[in-house]
Amino acid sequence: MSEKIVNINELHEFKDNPYQVKDNEDMEDLIESIKEYGVIEPLIVRNREKGGYEIVSGHRRKYACEKAGKTEVPVLVRDMDKNMAIITLVDSNLQRSDILPSEKAFAYKMKLGAIKHQGKRNDLTSFQVGNKLSGKTSAEIIADETGNSKTNIYRYIRLTELIKPLLQLVDDNKMALSPAVEISYLKEQEQKDLLETIESEDCTPSYSQAIRMKELSRQNKLDMDTIFNIMTEQKPNQKEQIKFKVENLKGYFPKGYSTKQMEDVIENLLKQYKQRWKSRELGR
Repeated sequence: MSEKIVNINELHEFKDNPYQVKDNEDMEDLIESIKEYGVIEPLIVRNREKGGYEIVSGHRRKYACEKAGKTEVPVLVRDMDKNMAIITLVDSNLQRSDILPSEKAFAYKMKLGAIKHQGKRNDLTSFQVGNKLSGKTSAEIIADETGNSKTNIYRYIRLTELIKPLLQLVDDNKMALSPAVEISYLKEQEQKDLLETIESEDCTPSYSQAIRMKELSRQNKLDMDTIFNIMTEQKPNQKEQIKFKVENLKGYFPKGYSTKQMEDVIENLLKQYKQRWKSRELGR
């Protein structure tokens, strides 16, 4: 491994990088830090056959350098094959607290494939292969390293079978992981039909609804009408409600009022309102 300073134009994105580079508050902080102190931690890269370097770890730092107007960045050039590069890429980001379900899904899938490919070679003596040869599956290796369960590893990987708009619903916390995993077994057109219903009816499937659709899909009995009928059923815990944000109500009450006090006042006011319109009805 060697450290050097390279022109930022020599750096190239890692193909199929599962992690997104986001313009958010953390990125702004990173840009300001680089402007003031420079890049404290060098990027990890590997040589490209076509020239330049492929980023293995440091996509966010490279983007921040561009925004900060830097033309040169420090890098550590490591000699590694594609499988080891994938493992390093995944591991360097997987412990982030803000990682999205979709990022975790594709990262697990990439690392699982890389470890399996490593295990097919006899000239590798890495930690991963050692574990594999001692009887652990690739998924068990990832589970041990992440503190997750093997089952959960595979559940996340199932998310990669979702069409992009449905996967985005998971990232946006609009669809829970458990129903999303079941929905991933639907055929592509069935997923598109489901998405159309979700958008038109402003609803997402419950776990039980997702399981029913998965089973009907397996039987080739899931069409648009069936999806619509399932999705428009009234769920026991989703009867029609009117919701208010507490922040929007606080301005109408004395400072320090609790939520319970506000609820009591609103309920009393509604009772008075009901009495008034009933009196008007009787007076007609």
